[in-house]
Amino acid sequence: MADYLIAPSILAADFARLGEEIESVLDAGADVIHFDVMDNHYVPNLTIGPMVCSALRHYGVTAPIDVHLMVNPVDDLIKMFADAGATYITFHPEASVHVDRSVQLIKDLGCRPGLVLNPFSSVDAVKWAMDCIDILLVMSVNPGYGGQKFIPRTYEKLRQAKALIDESGRDIRLEVDGGINLENIGSVAHAGADMFVAGSAIFGAADYTDVINQMRKELLSVTN
Repeated sequence: MADYLIAPSILAADFARLGEEIESVLDAGADVIHFDVMDNHYVPNLTIGPMVCSALRHYGVTAPIDVHLMVNPVDDLIKMFADAGATYITFHPEASVHVDRSVQLIKDLGCRPGLVLNPFSSVDAVKWAMDCIDILLVMSVNPGYGGQKFIPRTYEKLRQAKALIDESGRDIRLEVDGGINLENIGSVAHAGADMFVAGSAIFGAADYTDVINQMRKELLSVTN
């Protein structure tokens, strides 16, 4: 079986007790903690900043933190989130003046870089970056809000992205974000994804362990 990673998005967590929520979801079997960082400029919403990342590290969270920057410009926040303890930092190519420089900045700061494709962005947008990224995030909803429905055309984009990764010969994670739940996670994995961001499907469940175990069961049934 592929090395699948489940990455709960804290956008759907109870922020009044965020440390406990993260602790609970990691104890339930989550692999990575996902940050949806929105700036009310690149996207029409405002969420969290690097202080939250730093606070969770000080709280004792040692799991990888996956920071998805839905911001413009990106470089200043790359520096701040790297200092705050991020593991992965992904951003949208169109939000950076010089994509290669932003990718290199992430690397220089000791984090793992990645690029993000919006629903209408072609995989060609990242073709020339495959030699320098560690993660490719495909948005299966329009960025800006949690709780949206999965866009079906994402399956074909994931297949194209997986082919691009295979062609590169590099160990690049194929992450998907938006509307992931028990009903579609298996199909999404079959299309090539190996890292799954889920917000309301996990944090909205009565039992985090149960829903993550069910997701693992769905992933076990996938034959790539």
